[in-house]
Amino acid sequence: MASTIQALPTEVVYLITAGEVIDSLSAVVRELVENSLDAGATRIVVSLWPQHWRVRVADNGCGMNLDDLQQAAAAHSTSKIRSSADLWKITSLGFRGEALHSLTTLADLEIFSRPVGGNEGYRVVYDESGEVVKLEIAPIAPGTVVTVSNLFANYPARRQGLPTPAQQMKAVQGIIQQIALCHPQVTYQVWQNDRELFTICPAATVEQLIPQILPQVRASDLHFCHLELPNLEKSAINLVIGLPDRCHRHRPDWVKVAINGRMIKSPELEQTILSAFHKTLPRDRYPICFLHLAISPDQINWNRNPAKTEIYLNEITFWQEQITQAINKALRISEVNIKESVQTTRVSKLLKVAETKGGYNFQPQNPNQNQAQNYLKAVAQVSNTYIVAEHSGGMWLVEQHIAHERVLYEQLCDHWQLVAVETPIILYQLSPAQVSQLQHINLDIEPFGEKLWAVRNIPAMLQQREDCAEALLELSWGGDLQTAQVAVACRSAVRNGTPMNLPEMQKLLDDWQRTRNPRTCPHGRPIYLSLEESSLARFFRRNWVIGKSHGI
Repeated sequence: MASTIQALPTEVVYLITAGEVIDSLSAVVRELVENSLDAGATRIVVSLWPQHWRVRVADNGCGMNLDDLQQAAAAHSTSKIRSSADLWKITSLGFRGEALHSLTTLADLEIFSRPVGGNEGYRVVYDESGEVVKLEIAPIAPGTVVTVSNLFANYPARRQGLPTPAQQMKAVQGIIQQIALCHPQVTYQVWQNDRELFTICPAATVEQLIPQILPQVRASDLHFCHLELPNLEKSAINLVIGLPDRCHRHRPDWVKVAINGRMIKSPELEQTILSAFHKTLPRDRYPICFLHLAISPDQINWNRNPAKTEIYLNEITFWQEQITQAINKALRISEVNIKESVQTTRVSKLLKVAETKGGYNFQPQNPNQNQAQNYLKAVAQVSNTYIVAEHSGGMWLVEQHIAHERVLYEQLCDHWQLVAVETPIILYQLSPAQVSQLQHINLDIEPFGEKLWAVRNIPAMLQQREDCAEALLELSWGGDLQTAQVAVACRSAVRNGTPMNLPEMQKLLDDWQRTRNPRTCPHGRPIYLSLEESSLARFFRRNWVIGKSHGI
């Protein structure tokens, strides 16, 4: 087997402006695990002894032959690039050839490795310059085991400046979780002081893996969206979102962005995600969103940060537009992403409500009716508040006021229109701040006497309302244009307690399903509750055998 690890030419070394920064146990784990992934590993075991400053990473990857082992820790020696041109077609996690060399300057480095198909494995020990000081044949399965011992032994000040062992282990856990999100088909096992700390099992898709990291989130709370970009070679958007009516966070700690298998920091893309979820979540709540972009390597420069967590990305405005479209698509309701949103234990309470207060007037669905656009059919109203809707997988309860509020809010966002009024609306005792706020949202307001103000144009949606003055007072209390639009939509939406006939309910359902963010109202409240057929079947125990259920 020919050697694949070679020293980089000097001119390529000069182009690589950042070397690897090993500043903690988690940084060691990151570099070694990324090497394992580049080697094609499907199982990676990380063992740590924090008090002894020792880390071991074992994998079942392709392994290294003897020639590669002798070169592995030399400065700028890598199997992943050969020339400066390769810097613009990087598909691996590592490429600078500095990780192992940096470790030899900070710790004792030992590697066991055997290539797949090789007859022998080897143990190699390196000195502080990356040269081989001991080499011997050793029994080992195909793959590689790297052990780093006495980390920072020659740098006591660096050891003293590091967090406690418990905090360092938490950082290691975070690193492994980030890597697992980008590479979910791999088994990750982490041990501390010879005891298993945690394991992340392989998953076919990211949304199946996330519940291992966030136990309070179920796979049904998540939605996966994959978009190919046909005009861009090797480019795609993979998106997993927490449905906003089901799960969200107190902090923006689960707004995560990855590119080509590596988690990165991108304030521009993170803000794009937050903006796309604006007015779909409650106040001071943040989405769960994992965005993984596949981008042609020639559009990326990885040399912005030593840890490769910050990059230069060409055409970032284009990607922001595509991400916004992908999130909007994922938030819509369709037959593909209709999922159960309640626990079975809650079904009985809702059925009792429907039994006692519902006028069902159920009509069988016309099998010839075109359901291509409208997935819900209105069948009843409960307490003049909830619309009972049937769909192919069960039934939903839709709160009429906030569903209508979502419809009106998006209409206002798309067509915010102010219309002049023949008779001005007179407001009393406004503070200077209130007057300024109304002017801020482009209302024409002027003094009309002592402590009186006249408003000569109003939002079109308020034109026919008798409580227009009260609505304008509400708008005067602050907020930006979007806040004003939410307030107008809320005041204009059909009130709970209002009787609706079937055509009115059906029109509301149809309009609501066509909105961009139908799952929550602009305040973040969930609009619908699903009672899936599977839950109904479990509740009524329809799997029982006829006869046996009667004790026969």
